[in-house]
This record gives sequence, structure tokens and C-alpha cells, in this order.
Amino acid sequence: MVGYNIRMKSSVTIRQKELLEIIYEYIKNSGFPPSFEEMRERLKVSSNQSVIDLLEKLKKAGLIKKSEDVARGINILSLGYKLLGKPSLVNFLGVTSAGTPIQSLEIFGEWKTISDGVSRLEEEMFMLKISGDSMINAGIDDGDAVLVQTKKEFISGEIVYAEIGDSGTIKRFISEDKPPYVYLKPENPKYENILFTDEVRLKGKVVSVLKNDYWKAVK
Repeated sequence: MVGYNIRMKSSVTIRQKELLEIIYEYIKNSGFPPSFEEMRERLKVSSNQSVIDLLEKLKKAGLIKKSEDVARGINILSLGYKLLGKPSLVNFLGVTSAGTPIQSLEIFGEWKTISDGVSRLEEEMFMLKISGDSMINAGIDDGDAVLVQTKKEFISGEIVYAEIGDSGTIKRFISEDKPPYVYLKPENPKYENILFTDEVRLKGKVVSVLKNDYWKAVK
């Protein structure tokens, strides 16, 4: 791994690293990735193509991920943070329920730093604040913040963030060979299971919970 990091650093040009630092500082200070115009101005170049070429090289090096259908859709990946030697930033989306599903409140433009111990995953992550007490027996309490790793495939027993129509909730995903087969299970006996329907969409796995400014793994 050390040898790989040395090769990675040597393959990234000063100009590419400069743009990566610009992206990092812009997200940290403003809450959003920079626009092409803002990157162009900070790099002191006259054309968007110069920025596009640098972004493409950062993407191919596995340092950033670009979303073509989202304005300012740039995310720094784990290798990018390692190259910069700076803590990871995670997007704080808002409030979701650990109780009766409620509409998730998206708060755009707010990012939080996370420690290296919870920033080693390559997938995109986001943070949600918990409202409700349905997951207290899993150590997730009302008012806690959780870190969610986006995934497309899930294993029975994982704690997940699920969207049900326009609402969101945190529950344990259960899939078994007996009725009710597939459902979302609360970790508080006063709440009932939520059966799977066509409206239920699993969006990510809860990997950590923030308690007293310390990130703890969830099980």
C-alpha cells in the first residue's frame, strides 16, 4: 500500500493536485463544489477545456467522482483525501426518522469533516440526523447523526436508510425464508415491522453513529 501511494503521488501532477486542493477548500468553506468558472479563475486559466482535462485526469486516477447530470457534481474519493492529507468531507443531507417514516429534509450546502477511521470506504457517503427512538436497541438514539454508505446490494441484518415513497427511515433490513419474508425491522418493541412494497427503496447502509463527537460502528 505504501508503494502504491508513492506511485500515485508521483503520477499526479502539481497542476492536478492544485485543482484537487481548490475543490477541497471550496467545498469546506462554501458547502458546494466549485463551478467551472470558479475553478478556472482559481487556476488562472482562460478556458473550461483546461479544467475539463484536469478533472478527467483526477477522475481516471480515482481521486474524484463526477456526476454529469448534477450541477457542481464533484465528489472527492478516499484516495483524493489521502493524497491531500486532509480529513474527509461528508455531505449532511438533513433529518430522517427512526420511528414512523417522515419526509427527509434535505439541507443542501452543508458538509462535515469525518475522521480517518470512518473515511476508508470508496463509495459515496452522506450524513443524516435521527429523529425518533425506533432504533434505540441498536445504539441509535433520537438526535444522533448517522453516516450512510450508498449501496445497491444489501445483506439481511444490515441497518439501512430506506425511502418509502417521499418519506425516509432508518431500520434493520431483514430477508428470510418465512413470513413476512422481507421487511424493515425497528430495534424498539413498541414499533411494528414495515413490510416491503414496491414503494420501498433501500438507499444505503448505516455504518457509523456519532455520539459525544465520537464515531462508533453500528452492528
